[in-house]
Amino acid sequence: MSPLPRSLLPLSRPMLRRTHHLQRLRHHKRRYAAPATAPDPTAESSSPEIYDVVCIGGGPAGLSVLTALRASEATSHLKLALVERQDLSKLRGWTLSSDQYSNRVSSLTPSSVAFLEAIGAWSHVRRSRVQPYSEMQVWDGVTGARIAFDWPSTANMTTTTTTTTPNVAAEGSRGPDGGKTIAYMTENLNLTSSLLDRLDELGGVSMFDDSRVENIGYGPESEHLDLSDWPVVELSGGKSLAARLLIGADGAESPVRRFAGIESRGWDYDSHGVVATVRLEGNGWGRGEQDKIAYQRFLPTGPVALLPLPDNFSTLVWSTRTPHASHLKSLSTADFIAMVNAAFRLSPVDLAYLHTQPHGQAEEVAWREQHTPYDAQLIPQRIVDVQQGTVASFPLRMRHADTYVGERVALVGDAAHTIHPLAGQGLNQGQADVQVLAQTIQHAVLHGQDIGTLLSLAPYTSQRYAANNLLMGVVDKLHKLYSVSSGPLVPLRSWGLRGVNALGPLKAFFMSRAAASGGGLI
Repeated sequence: MSPLPRSLLPLSRPMLRRTHHLQRLRHHKRRYAAPATAPDPTAESSSPEIYDVVCIGGGPAGLSVLTALRASEATSHLKLALVERQDLSKLRGWTLSSDQYSNRVSSLTPSSVAFLEAIGAWSHVRRSRVQPYSEMQVWDGVTGARIAFDWPSTANMTTTTTTTTPNVAAEGSRGPDGGKTIAYMTENLNLTSSLLDRLDELGGVSMFDDSRVENIGYGPESEHLDLSDWPVVELSGGKSLAARLLIGADGAESPVRRFAGIESRGWDYDSHGVVATVRLEGNGWGRGEQDKIAYQRFLPTGPVALLPLPDNFSTLVWSTRTPHASHLKSLSTADFIAMVNAAFRLSPVDLAYLHTQPHGQAEEVAWREQHTPYDAQLIPQRIVDVQQGTVASFPLRMRHADTYVGERVALVGDAAHTIHPLAGQGLNQGQADVQVLAQTIQHAVLHGQDIGTLLSLAPYTSQRYAANNLLMGVVDKLHKLYSVSSGPLVPLRSWGLRGVNALGPLKAFFMSRAAASGGGLI
């Protein structure tokens, strides 16, 4: 008796479970459709163009993953495509004078910089617009308890923290300056343009910029080609792209995540982050351009941070309640400057009163400072100006996707997780995602696997999900801990902060972990 054909053999229980799971995914993620718009008369209609990897989103995460794949010998032959809604020619040609800085600035850890160096992008960054800092002063706005993060001058900067990229691990906590730096402040425009320059240098990536994703569905099945389980991205110009692997680097409202039927869970903080580019009265209390200091004060309404930029410029990130954020944006320049200076000098009670006043903060703050003792050397120098047009705000929330992968789908960056900015780790989380995903794809290629299957993508989720979840949990608990202005938690948190500050080895451990793994300092 001849054996049954394989297609007629009964399915094992694991195979049945996987089949049912894929059927459920197929039901949930059959299609993503953008809101209806008028048809484009110039649109092309054709069969899908086939790619190994299609990445939606041309921000730092999307550009980094494509650059990493093109820079690797193992994956340089893959057919890659980038879909970006904005016109990338504007990004290629961006320019600002030396006395102007964008208000969208990120803090890159030495680990993230080492990864950018490894894929050849850091050399394209405009270094004159990057500001390293070697110390961070953090204190409790209620009790004054303080911790200073800085590397001892005689410390050995080499870390033994395990990472998954050998050429990056050796520099786990070291940056281009040799190891003293806690982080590098850089404008997002500077980073994304450098990644785009590196991609242009490498070549081999099809760019579909200034293109809107109209729909994501599954491909056709024909006698000669079966794309029925491949995602197909339909663009506003009429082109269709079929992807062996579709990467969603498309932000917190990710269409790719919705297509994949992956839930994202979390909550809003009923707070906004107010950002601005400000100018100080001097170049700071650091020991030179390469030894600047960052500051963060925890207030009951949220943390306020001042992070250094080149010369006497800094970027402000003030997380506060939504009505307070609206109030700050409504103030005159003089009153806004007074409020920011007050945030680092006056008591929470004083600040609460100032938020109730529609105007006149400049005079009120000047009077109250005369009756408030503070050590000027332990706080930022006084702000004297705000760059016009840079005061803005964004809502604060925490979101975490249930998983980072589906069949032929992977999520990176904000598409996978959104974190409170108090630790400044959102961009670094995305870079760590990209590093591991690129390695996962390289491993699949080298071992002859299909790069889009759940089996091939599983190492990415297993390495990144727990690490991100831990960091997000810690940051969320810190936010809630410092939102308390009275009660037994206040002295306890102050005792803990002072204790860590007094224990040099413990503080150095936290700093090494932060620099090597993209975790937060606090």
